Amino acid sequence: MRSGAGATVAKTGRRDRLAAWMSHHQRVCLSTLAELLGNPFASLMTWLAIGIALGLPLILYVVLQNVSSISGDWGGKPRVTLYLAQEVTLEAGQALAKEIEQRADIDETEFVSSTSALQEFQRKSGFGDVLSSLDRNPLPHVIEVVPANPDPIDLGKLVSVWKANLLVGNVSVDLQWLERLFALLVFAERLVTALAIVLGLGVMLIMGNTIRLAIENRRQEIEVIKLVGGTDAFVRRPFLYLGFWYGLGGAVTAFFLLQTSLYFLSTPVEMLAQSYRDDFALQGPGFLGNLLLLVAGSILGIIGSVLAVSRHLADIEPG
Repeated sequence: MRSGAGATVAKTGRRDRLAAWMSHHQRVCLSTLAELLGNPFASLMTWLAIGIALGLPLILYVVLQNVSSISGDWGGKPRVTLYLAQEVTLEAGQALAKEIEQRADIDETEFVSSTSALQEFQRKSGFGDVLSSLDRNPLPHVIEVVPANPDPIDLGKLVSVWKANLLVGNVSVDLQWLERLFALLVFAERLVTALAIVLGLGVMLIMGNTIRLAIENRRQEIEVIKLVGGTDAFVRRPFLYLGFWYGLGGAVTAFFLLQTSLYFLSTPVEMLAQSYRDDFALQGPGFLGNLLLLVAGSILGIIGSVLAVSRHLADIEPG
């Protein structure tokens, strides 16, 4: 600070300006939260609208992920049955089964000899005496294979390789139901993605309308601030924090809607799924997924408020 003839000039240091900037952010952050909590009914309605928009695609996504996690075990990871040619010996069949088992894209391989297959058939068919009278065993050696990847395209490539093998007489696999399952899952994933995009835009529209009303309610206050030299950043700051709290509150609401939905869905879904897989339990998005929900809600709230402030704040100038 230095003095002249009747005048004093003060110079503010960079550290002081930074401290004042941070202090103002803190005050605005807490004051906007207190403002929302001071009007709980209107705030709750906005949070609920945002929460439903965020929660609906999230609930569908979580259910879809759980369905996808058990689809491979439904009968599920398909069994491919290789019927070997009649002239293939036991040793050659076992060698082929061992060769297939060593592939990285195969989960499980089971070799069933023609003798074992005939004995099993005699036991279950009730025609043991008739089959015993045959002069030779009509059944071939069989290799049952469980691929690691149930994707129909990859599975089709494996089937083509095995059909070209001279030791293999026939290959049996039902790809039709698997193709339908994967097509249904792909459709569901795209539906959830499209729904998330549309409802995400809906959240920003909700925020834009809410912030617009807040700006209109403070029009006179904004005009006065601009009149005394307040910067656009200074005027904009409370509305950005307002958008942040609306977005965060909506994300928290979506979290509780998700947990409530999982609670009501868990019993019937688990009863159905456990008929296919004993250890299945309906899983939520986990800590990271919940954290991403809160972050996404906050970001959408800020983006919506930025768009609204940029659009409407420029129209307010001191008269």
